[in-house]
Amino acid sequence: MLPRNIIRHAAAVLTVALVATGTGEGIGWVMQAQAQDAQKSFTETLGELFRDTLGGPEDDQPAAPEPNAPDTKAQAPVAVPAQPVDSSAREVPASRSEMVMSFSPLVKQTAPAVVNVYADRTVTSRSPFDGDPFFEQFFGRSLPNRTQKQSSLGSGVIVQSSGIVVTNNHVIAGADDVRVALSDGREFESEVLLKDERFDLAVLKINSDGDFPTVGFGDSDAMEVGDLVLAIGNPFGVGQTVTSGIVSALARNRIGVSDFGFFIQTDAAINPGNSGGALIDMHGDLIGINTAIFSRSGGSNGIGFAIPANLVRAFALTAENGGDRFDPPYIGATFQPVTPDIAEALGMSKATGALVVDVDEEGPAAEAGLQSGDIITGFNGQPVEHPDALGYRLATAAIGETVDLAVTTNGGQETFSVKLIKTPEDKMVRPVPISGDSPFAGASVQPLTPGDAAQLKIRSDVKGLVITAVSQRSPAAQYGFRPGDVITSVNGLETTTPEALQEAADEGGFTIRFELIRNGRLIRQMLNR
Repeated sequence: MLPRNIIRHAAAVLTVALVATGTGEGIGWVMQAQAQDAQKSFTETLGELFRDTLGGPEDDQPAAPEPNAPDTKAQAPVAVPAQPVDSSAREVPASRSEMVMSFSPLVKQTAPAVVNVYADRTVTSRSPFDGDPFFEQFFGRSLPNRTQKQSSLGSGVIVQSSGIVVTNNHVIAGADDVRVALSDGREFESEVLLKDERFDLAVLKINSDGDFPTVGFGDSDAMEVGDLVLAIGNPFGVGQTVTSGIVSALARNRIGVSDFGFFIQTDAAINPGNSGGALIDMHGDLIGINTAIFSRSGGSNGIGFAIPANLVRAFALTAENGGDRFDPPYIGATFQPVTPDIAEALGMSKATGALVVDVDEEGPAAEAGLQSGDIITGFNGQPVEHPDALGYRLATAAIGETVDLAVTTNGGQETFSVKLIKTPEDKMVRPVPISGDSPFAGASVQPLTPGDAAQLKIRSDVKGLVITAVSQRSPAAQYGFRPGDVITSVNGLETTTPEALQEAADEGGFTIRFELIRNGRLIRQMLNR
């Protein structure tokens, strides 16, 4: 008969083997106490087994109990089978440890309010021989032109149950007919209440008295880099699609899609067709309208941009109140970015803020005490990183509101209280679209201001028209004109007003000569109609 210690060691070895292979779960719990009493590794147990088999000085010697050893038999755990997960008890993840949970409840809550926007437009194609003197001798100047219907697809978000939809201006620009399709298959005609190329926003009204699902506005200023977000839209027309990501950056400017420059950057996949769609936070609130992407292939590279919801809310409110134009409050000053040299001269640790270039002597800024050379670094407690950020803060403020500006002056840091007013009629600078069939048709222009010149890094004495927006598929877009281009002359005539440019373009012959400033460089060009 084998000694008891050999039997004990053999049982321990068998227990370890069964537990390791997963076939002796129940046995493992019972025998675990003995393995814990020994407090020895698997190798030590095997060594003792061989010594006991071959004989040794410790044969048949009972193991001495450890002092104060716990009663492991009484504490042996009991295996509990896994319980099935209730698929209906899903929640939005609130922390890193909960990322295994589902976004499904959030999507069900918000996706019905994200719609498809179909825009149809009639485009006239000019004859390739139009304007050619040789063919005009035989056919006259009125050569037949062809018309064709073009359609574009984007997304939108219902923000009022009465059928108020916000989307991007470039989705519906130039459209003769705009339709809205809901995720449940219903489709409605709609009308454009308000649109603005400067901010690339548009507000639609569904032509129906139905009660529509909505998404509420969130506070986009409360978002921080790293916050989780969802992007909902209709990329490439494949149908409603949801992607997830984080806020990658805030206050992005100079991305080239409009003269607005304060975007939320996200790595949630945004593709063509997502324009006008929703960027949703983890509370189910709208915190942005997806607008643009950086891409060389046309698809998502993880760099997408959304217009903050606080600006969208102010824009939509103007449309709901019957406004025909969205005009931010007037502060009575022009600004330019702060350069590293200016920051160093003023003892600033970094180049940030909006440098005051010019002050209207009768405006709110002058009344508050602001002067040229001051640098605005804060707006009601929010940072002002650049002039575009200040423009965004002004656009989201109310007319008549008194705001506190943090200002760096030659004397140090000061706070100025400025009461915002409505822009006086004689101070309004409104972009004017150029019509007709000239190469400039489809571009919106406005007179160049000292602030524009400073921002575009050109001399302040330059006179001309700055292009603020270019409609897609327009002649101006086809000829390569861009927002920020400054047209100084056409056919030898100065262009200081939109009317002068329109007249020069209409009266020009087959060839148009013009001068253009782009990125600080003067370009002379000739184009054939």
